[in-house]
Amino acid sequence: MTENLKRGDGLPPAMTRLVKELSRLPGIGEKTAARLAFNLLNRPRQDVIALAEALLEMKERVGLCSECFGLSDTARCSICGDSERAHDLICVVEGPADLMAIERARTYNGVYHVLHGAIAPLDGIGPDDLKVQELLARLERSGGVREVIIATNATVEGEATALYLAKILKPLGVKTTRLARGLPAGGDLEYSDSATLSSALSGRREL
Repeated sequence: MTENLKRGDGLPPAMTRLVKELSRLPGIGEKTAARLAFNLLNRPRQDVIALAEALLEMKERVGLCSECFGLSDTARCSICGDSERAHDLICVVEGPADLMAIERARTYNGVYHVLHGAIAPLDGIGPDDLKVQELLARLERSGGVREVIIATNATVEGEATALYLAKILKPLGVKTTRLARGLPAGGDLEYSDSATLSSALSGRREL
């Protein structure tokens, strides 16, 4: 925390505490945190209470889907529980934000599997740190998956993860494809526009 915030910068202790907590969030610096704090101070009491209740409800109720490991406030998420989805088609993504990005494209009707990361040896992250074994168990349990789409990001870590998954999935006899290169190299799915994601899904290739 900066020296200004340590001194309090003329703010009441309660405001200083709020600025400090807000600045812990990714992408939120001290100045932005202070602006948010002043905005909240000037809002009606019921608005602030609603925000606080929403934060608590999210923390207490939202967890991981028992099947795909996406975010859910029930044991099984709405996507996995949707009988209209193609459950024999699984799209593997790095994180929940990537799942949301693909859903926004509105061209994919299968289900998902969220790894919660990518293989990054330099950061000490290996396959055992991801939901890889859970994916294998899911494939074995279902027995009827016709295709796994690997939709990891077009980064060094994402490519390493895709190659690893292709290697371990090949002996299972499941068709394994990779999103087409409509995605920019070094880019993240969550920042891709719907048209690019739609093109990448349509032009996926087998690994």
